[in-house]
Amino acid sequence: MSTTTIVIFGISGDLARRKLIPALFNLFQKDRLEGNFNIVGFAGRSWTDQELKKIAREGIDKFAGYPVDNEKWREFENKLHYISGKFQDENAFVLLANTLENLENGSANRIFYLATPPGFFTDIIVNLGKTGQIEEENGWRRVVIEKPFGTDLESAKKLNHDILKVLREDQIYRIDHYLGKETVQNILIARFANTIFEPVWNRNYISNVQITVAEKVGLEHRAGYYDTVGVVRDMFQNHLLQLMSLVAMEPPASHKANDQRDEKVKVLKAVRKFTPEEVRKYSVLGQYRGYKEEDGVSENSQTPTYAAIQFFIDNWRWQGVPFYLRSGKMLTGKMSEIVIQFKCPPHLMFPLPEDYKFTSNTLSLCLQPDEGIHLKFETKVPDTIAETKSVDLEYHYENVFGQNSIPEAYERLLLDALLGDAALFTRSDRSELAWEILDPIISTWQNADENPLAIYEQGSWGPEEADRLLQKQGNAWIRGCGNH
Repeated sequence: MSTTTIVIFGISGDLARRKLIPALFNLFQKDRLEGNFNIVGFAGRSWTDQELKKIAREGIDKFAGYPVDNEKWREFENKLHYISGKFQDENAFVLLANTLENLENGSANRIFYLATPPGFFTDIIVNLGKTGQIEEENGWRRVVIEKPFGTDLESAKKLNHDILKVLREDQIYRIDHYLGKETVQNILIARFANTIFEPVWNRNYISNVQITVAEKVGLEHRAGYYDTVGVVRDMFQNHLLQLMSLVAMEPPASHKANDQRDEKVKVLKAVRKFTPEEVRKYSVLGQYRGYKEEDGVSENSQTPTYAAIQFFIDNWRWQGVPFYLRSGKMLTGKMSEIVIQFKCPPHLMFPLPEDYKFTSNTLSLCLQPDEGIHLKFETKVPDTIAETKSVDLEYHYENVFGQNSIPEAYERLLLDALLGDAALFTRSDRSELAWEILDPIISTWQNADENPLAIYEQGSWGPEEADRLLQKQGNAWIRGCGNH
């Protein structure tokens, strides 16, 4: 029976307490952690094993959202261990190596999860290399790295260069929790397992694509991080460009990781890179009113909390189709969706009034909170000559699979890392290509005198300038998913 050790650097932080430990325990409850395994936490706090177990259970009770089998918990907590040490201290990594060898008592596989601020990524990986913990003589070794993957193209290249001196690319699992969401994975199933969609999934039939990731909350005590990053770095570099890649990619040759990742990279290679003039034409960045009064925010901050950007994918399938991506904080509601708006029929032979407003078909992939798919099409209104009305065909996860059927994203991603399936993880070339696209946009908007941020009201859908961005081309933002 194989032995696997999961080492979590930064286990004293919020990510481990809220997400990682609850996800690992639920995998254990579902009997998906096969063989012998241990979870070893490494952080700077001087905890004991018992303190880690206590805090882990508190996190599960508070954040997990699923019933706890107490007998399973007693088994699980015996697998939790703790080491106190600094990420820059090579001697602490020697202690880690010795502890792991004693726990494993022979050959074992290991996952090292870096749930730390990005400034420690290189230190941790270098010290793992120095202490021989990356060598695969007695089992595989994989390293999971949380975002952000750099703050611009230069820093991303340096990070990739530094870690690739120690690790092979196939050992690196750059995690974006958004790709672990069940509804995000359903994008590929919807596209490639249903022949009714693929024939019309191109510039001949699609008018535009809209991707929205809206947040109702503000900074939530993250001002120290967010005010140096902003919405484009925080949301577009990973989440939104990932979603756009899934919508726009060609069918991969297989379900294997590199075949899927190759197609996503091809999409980013085809995304048009903007000049400063094009940045001003095709993007709107804003800041919600009251942001500068938030605790920890500079009184002169030019950090954007909202962005709407129109992208073009210059390839055969998508030439001329605008992709509108938007995300922001303090908006009307929490919502993530992808809306495919189809073109209107080329000719309407019906006896309609001259000013009749015809509605085009839309396909909405609802990621949260209304998980499912909506297809809007036209039908005749009874007792009229030819008046039409838009109606919905709807599918909702909870109706088909029951409430609480969607697992936490980290469960899927941790399991994939254990199984060695990297399809939902980011490759180094993809992270660098994303920065190549976004760096010109970020640098242009940093000139506050020439490009002042648009101010929008809290609880709105963002600045009016974002509406005008679409109106210039005869389009409008569409809310495709509604509560059912």
